[in-house]
Amino acid sequence: MSAAVGAVSTTKDVTFNAHLEEELKNKGINKVDEEQDQLLYNDAAEETELEEEDSKLELDLGPQFSLKEQLEKDKDDESLRKWKEQLLGSVDMSAVGENKEPEVKILSLTIICQGRPELLLPIPFTTNSKKSSIFTLKEGSRYRLKFSFTVSNNIVSGLKYTNVVWKTGVRVDNAKRMLGTYSPQQEPYTYELEEETTPSGLFARGTYSARTKFVDDDRKCYLDATYHFEIQKNWPAAH
Repeated sequence: MSAAVGAVSTTKDVTFNAHLEEELKNKGINKVDEEQDQLLYNDAAEETELEEEDSKLELDLGPQFSLKEQLEKDKDDESLRKWKEQLLGSVDMSAVGENKEPEVKILSLTIICQGRPELLLPIPFTTNSKKSSIFTLKEGSRYRLKFSFTVSNNIVSGLKYTNVVWKTGVRVDNAKRMLGTYSPQQEPYTYELEEETTPSGLFARGTYSARTKFVDDDRKCYLDATYHFEIQKNWPAAH
């Protein structure tokens, strides 16, 4: 959604193409759906293949423990207990489970545009059909993306947000943002990305395809969603 909800960061691979209009014009603006979907699946297959290659290089770090086991282990050693508290930070024990794997639930994505009502996108995204757009933004408008999520069972390390956007078969944005490490708690976390501007111009208008993912350092995926959105000359009429 980075045409609509991407992040500006040092890990961002591709910004909106400065020559987007010419590329789209040369490619033909009517060849949209088939090429977008094919690129979407090709990129997904390529990413999966790279992840499988990386997994072969992983080291065996020994047995894992649940967070509860980690906290209870050596609890009579005061110096070790204090060290763990300092290392782990504040942990909500009511959100700690026996499971060794952390669980992250992405609750919602919110698009914030100054002077407009916040646009809440509940998870999972729902549309009337495969090609339906879930939201529309005005060209040249400034926006921020805010999302909320919960963490339970164990600490999640290196949570990362990625977002890839296509238009008429051209990949126009590829954003990556490291969100950090979070301990379990019942209250949701919120994270707000930097402000960006939607592209503008005749060939920037239209329908976009996007794929948003949230993964951690262990490449565990907590959300992998594809959807469509639109950029138009004006804001949609209020209903």
